[in-house]
Amino acid sequence: MPPEGERDPLRRFRGRLPAPVTVWATGEGRDRRGFTVSSMLVADGEPGLIAGLIDEDSDFSDALVDVFTVNVLTHAHAMMANAFAGVGPAPGGPFTLGEWEQSDWGPVLTGSAGWLGARLVEGEPRHLGWALLMEATIEHIEVTDATAVAHLRGVYRDLREE
Repeated sequence: MPPEGERDPLRRFRGRLPAPVTVWATGEGRDRRGFTVSSMLVADGEPGLIAGLIDEDSDFSDALVDVFTVNVLTHAHAMMANAFAGVGPAPGGPFTLGEWEQSDWGPVLTGSAGWLGARLVEGEPRHLGWALLMEATIEHIEVTDATAVAHLRGVYRDLREE
């Protein structure tokens, strides 16, 4: 890795912004696909909306039909985030790294800090930078008492309030 001063300044800037750690998942059974997403925004309204930047070459992007889940990870799931991002080991696939239940929107991670079910808005996703901007209407929300994890400067950090 090059010295910090020689790295891409935009990536260095983005790395200083605490980012949520979520897994967006779709499908069921052997057709389940997921992707770690930190570049995302949740917008309150009627209905609520969610937008995320998805790698167009990801299995998740290829498998997504019209509904998916967004699972908020806890610190216990940090290695799972790496597996779904394709940068960590997952013998048997990343869905073997946790317990998952099937919902009407896709796979739901047991023990997450919360999850939502979403439906893509009509129309083709557009590029935003090198990623696809996926926009969806939020149809279902569940929140737990578990503490979410954030990613900051390459490290997963527990978001417990002190």
